[in-house]
Amino acid sequence: EVQLVESGGGLVQAGGSLRLSCPASRLPFDDYALAWFRQAPGKEREGVSCISSNDGTTYYRDSVKGRFTVSNDNAKNTVYLQMNSLKPEDTAVYYCATNYGPCDDSYWYLEDDYDYWGPGTQVTVSS
Repeated sequence: EVQLVESGGGLVQAGGSLRLSCPASRLPFDDYALAWFRQAPGKEREGVSCISSNDGTTYYRDSVKGRFTVSNDNAKNTVYLQMNSLKPEDTAVYYCATNYGPCDDSYWYLEDDYDYWGPGTQVTVSS
């Protein structure tokens, strides 16, 4: 069974940086999408970013463009999320998710597009 485990979360002051990692083990496919989602208290889970393993195409939600960078190491089946210029509104539990095939150009940000999820890592940004 596919296993995803996020790491790198923590407490940081506004304007600071964090780098999240998510190795994916036991992937039964070579072509896959690796995505990051987040869920703040009292809010729905939302898509943050996605990267396609086959060609490195990336997607970002508008609120993180220019601040967050998603990357992947295909040899390690690991996706990273570099988060810079963090804001208090970035506070959330961050999840990585994956599924067969590239990031969907229209629906990459929807939870239903992914079958496999990690348990999440807490990111807290203080003002």
